[in-house]
Amino acid sequence: MRIIRKLFAIAVGAVLSAGIVSANAADKKVVVGYQTDALPSSVGIANGDFVKTTGYQIDFRRFDSGADIFAAIASGDVQIGYVGSSPFAAATSRGLDVKAFYLASISGLDEALVVRNGSGIEKLSDIKGKKLAAAPVSTDHYQLLALIGSLGLTEKDVQVFAIPQPDIVAAYNRGDIDGGFVWDPALTELKKNGKILVTSKDVADKGAPTFSAWVASAAFAKDNPGFLKDFASVIEKYSSSFATDKAAWGPDSENARLLAKLVGGTPENQAAALKNLSLLPLDVQASDAWLGGGDNSGVAKILKGTAIFLKDQKKISDVLPSYAAFTTSDVVLALKR
Repeated sequence: MRIIRKLFAIAVGAVLSAGIVSANAADKKVVVGYQTDALPSSVGIANGDFVKTTGYQIDFRRFDSGADIFAAIASGDVQIGYVGSSPFAAATSRGLDVKAFYLASISGLDEALVVRNGSGIEKLSDIKGKKLAAAPVSTDHYQLLALIGSLGLTEKDVQVFAIPQPDIVAAYNRGDIDGGFVWDPALTELKKNGKILVTSKDVADKGAPTFSAWVASAAFAKDNPGFLKDFASVIEKYSSSFATDKAAWGPDSENARLLAKLVGGTPENQAAALKNLSLLPLDVQASDAWLGGGDNSGVAKILKGTAIFLKDQKKISDVLPSYAAFTTSDVVLALKR
C-alpha cells in the first residue's frame, strides 16, 4: 500500500512539474515583425531556429513597411521588429521608446529607384514632371525625397506617391507611375520592365545615409536581455555564414529555397538579392561608428539627420535634442564575449 501511495505521489508531482514547465513556456511569448527584404537571418524564421535557440514562443508577423511595424509596437501588439532608419526616426520623434540592438544592413544596392521602360527617364534630371512612388515613411521614401531635393527640385516638380509596395508594383505594371524606389521582392518585379536609375548607396553618398535594424520596445529590452542576446545570436549565425560561405547561399541552396518560400520570389531571385546587401561585422556594429558612442554614434546621427529632413518636409512636427537613447551596443558586445 505504501508503495502504491509513493508511486501516486510521484505521479502527481510529475504532473504538477509538467504543468509548471508548460506554464513557464506559455509565459515566454513574443511577437516579432519582419518584412520581405532578402536577409540571411530570415532563414532562421523559416526553419524555426529562432524559436529553438531562444526557447520562446515567437509569433512572426509579416508587414509591408517599417512604419506599420512601429505602429504595431506602439499599440503593444509587437515587441521586436525589423525596420528602416526613416520610420525609426519618425516613430522616436513622436515619442515611441525603442532600442536598436542589431544592425541588419546599411545603405547598399538592395534598395533602388527603378524607372519603367518607355517612361522617358534616362538620367536623373529626367524625373522632373514624372510620377514616382515609395512606401510611406520608409527609408526609400526618405531617400527619394532627398534625391529630389539634391537635384534642386521639390514635390511640385515631381509627383511622389506614398503607397505600399504591392500597390507600387501594380501601378508600375499598369503604367500609372514612371518609377518606384523599392526593395525586394518589388525591386526584382520592377526591373522586369525597367532599369535601376540610382541605388540607396548612391543617395547615401549624396548625403542621405540609411540603415536597417532590429529594434525592441524599451520595456521588453529591459526585461528580456537574455532573449535579445539569443535572438541576435541567430541573426549573427546566418549573417556570418553568408559572409564566409557563399556556396551555401547560391540559387540552388537550401537557404535560398527557404527564403523564397518565406518572403516570395524564386531561389534565384533571393540569391541575387542577397548579393546586394551591405552587412556590418559585430566589431564594427559595436564601435562608436554605429551602435556605440552615444550622440556620436552613426545610428544616433543618422536618426537625427533624418528627423531634421522629415520635419523640413512636414512629415513630423518635432526633432529631439538627441537620439542616443534609442540605440544600445549591449547585445552585440555580449555576443562578442
